[in-house]
Amino acid sequence: MTESVIALFEKLVQADPPDDVPVLFDTACVLGGSIAGLLAARVLADRARRVVVLESDDISTATGSRTGVPQDQQVHTLLPAGQRWVERWLPGITKEAQARGASFAGPDKQVTALNGVPQAWDGEDHHLLAIGRPLLESLIRDRVTSLPNVSVLHGRATGLRYRDNAVGGVHHVPAGGDPDVLDADFVVDAMGRSSRLSTWLKESGYDHPRLERLEAPINYATALFERPAEFADLETACALGIFTPDFPSGEVSVAAANAIEDRQWLVMLMGYGDSRPGRTLDEFRAACAELPPVFAAATAGAVTGDVVTYHQAESRRRHFTEVNRFPARLVSVGDAVASFNPIRGQGMSSAALHASCLASYLGGSPELGTAAGEFFRLQQVVVDAAWMVSAGGDAARLDALNGTEVPKEVRRQRWAMEQITVATLSDGDVTRAFHDVSYMLRHPATLADPALLAKAVAANEGGSTK
Repeated sequence: MTESVIALFEKLVQADPPDDVPVLFDTACVLGGSIAGLLAARVLADRARRVVVLESDDISTATGSRTGVPQDQQVHTLLPAGQRWVERWLPGITKEAQARGASFAGPDKQVTALNGVPQAWDGEDHHLLAIGRPLLESLIRDRVTSLPNVSVLHGRATGLRYRDNAVGGVHHVPAGGDPDVLDADFVVDAMGRSSRLSTWLKESGYDHPRLERLEAPINYATALFERPAEFADLETACALGIFTPDFPSGEVSVAAANAIEDRQWLVMLMGYGDSRPGRTLDEFRAACAELPPVFAAATAGAVTGDVVTYHQAESRRRHFTEVNRFPARLVSVGDAVASFNPIRGQGMSSAALHASCLASYLGGSPELGTAAGEFFRLQQVVVDAAWMVSAGGDAARLDALNGTEVPKEVRRQRWAMEQITVATLSDGDVTRAFHDVSYMLRHPATLADPALLAKAVAANEGGSTK
């Protein structure tokens, strides 16, 4: 089972657009113009004569922040898995992002450090796309909505219409208009963490997915600073600092600095629980001064964007595979399915892989008269992988801070993960396996390899320097 999950995950990461496919739908509707919704619309553009993206924010000319994305001013990095998938489906978008000032940082421009000690180089040429979320979203939106059969409808979805136990339309209120119904043969819920789909399903007599919540209170503070150096002249363009509870980093558990567009540094500090680092500019700079030098350097320039805070109380996931009575021709993607601690950087890449699940499902001659169980089974592979890395790490951190007693098996698993994490500071082979998972290129089950754990333990005991 584990091997098949690993293989399936890698297949979804590597999925290419189809060459010549049959049209399955007359009209498909995507509820939400987020990155998850836009990428789903890109997939549906190959399968529907018409794709309508229904979005409550006016995105016709939007280039800045959107009300529907409260975290968009925080640090966003497109991981290798997400970047490769998006590039295959929207060719040239990475160069377009670079032309707009984003940093496409190779290993020579990246630093990930645990308690101030950098990880060993893994020998791979993995690149991270450091970019402001509003810019990336606008680039994807421009590409997707330029497709001849994709359009945007400014309005608010209010419910679904059904026909023969399948979705047949979307009730909505257009901006400045009267309530209306959009006929649709396939609907994608991309309404985010606060998706109203479960309420609609319950009201219509259908089952709704169980909502799992993991308490993981996190507090972000992010600010923008002038960056005098060109990307080519930077020693580091993407820096990530992780600090264990016993490390003297004040209230900071994680820090990140990205060289983004408009010659700016986007710097973020994160704390767990009651820790709220850097709520003012003076506090922010003072906290960075206690961290590795790259953070003090990144915050030395003039401030171009005041400190913006963000609080998230919990990680969430909705278990669609457990639902029995569910309408056909309806799926959910992105944060409407699962949302994690944003510091792991998995949100945008997960959205890309959810779109890959949709492409795989639609390309597999699906039985469209029944619920999309195969889609949700594919998607669960992606959600499980992200949840294991993000929510699992948060739970371990909070249990350590709170002194929570955990079962023996959980302690063993966390000990193994700690051995691998520490070994990334000295052994490049372990770093490679760790990066493959954290960059969403491979499934976390690959880290359970006994040989890898033995190598990590040996590196920690003997100080391997690969």
